[in-house]
Amino acid sequence: MTAVRILLCDDHAVVRAGLLALIGSEADIEVVGEAGSGEEAVAMAAKLQPDVVLMDLQLGAGIDGVEATRRIASPDVHVLVLTTYDTDADITRAIEAGATGYLLKAERPEELFAAVRAAAQGRTALSAPVASRVMDRMRGAAGPSLTDRERDILGQLARGLGNREIARALFISEATVKTHLRRIYAKLGVDTRAGAVAVAKEQRLLP
Repeated sequence: MTAVRILLCDDHAVVRAGLLALIGSEADIEVVGEAGSGEEAVAMAAKLQPDVVLMDLQLGAGIDGVEATRRIASPDVHVLVLTTYDTDADITRAIEAGATGYLLKAERPEELFAAVRAAAQGRTALSAPVASRVMDRMRGAAGPSLTDRERDILGQLARGLGNREIARALFISEATVKTHLRRIYAKLGVDTRAGAVAVAKEQRLLP
């Protein structure tokens, strides 16, 4: 059986040493290189062409793990994020950058090994908490059902316009603007203009 060739990228030498020792126990996984920065990982991945790059997200100075992933990920080189961070923003950025999988450092060694093998075959590997977050986001991906007029008003809100200015821009009365705003707040689960804009941006509801 051909061993899975992996490149480690973490800015902490102690973490890399621990991973190296851990992975050394698996006969079918071979560490072919270690990188301490995003730039180094990009250069080494191009040179070594590993099957999998184990990528941390926070890498100190220079490019972060997401940008390194964007530059490395290809049909032949798969990136498996290995991090302590599991926020929606981090997960989304990493996946959009091309990461094949997203694993948390708190996982058991067996889960790490299984994820590496899966990533080498181009299969998605996600920690259970990460998979739950992804599913929750997918379920809510459609977002609240806003009318075209409500979306128009949200767009004006994002520009920082007041009710009177919105009314003039859309050729409607201020009373109508206020009515639409109440409906928008209710649908988005907010009670302020700033909150509405923040949720609209997060859920990509702006026109």
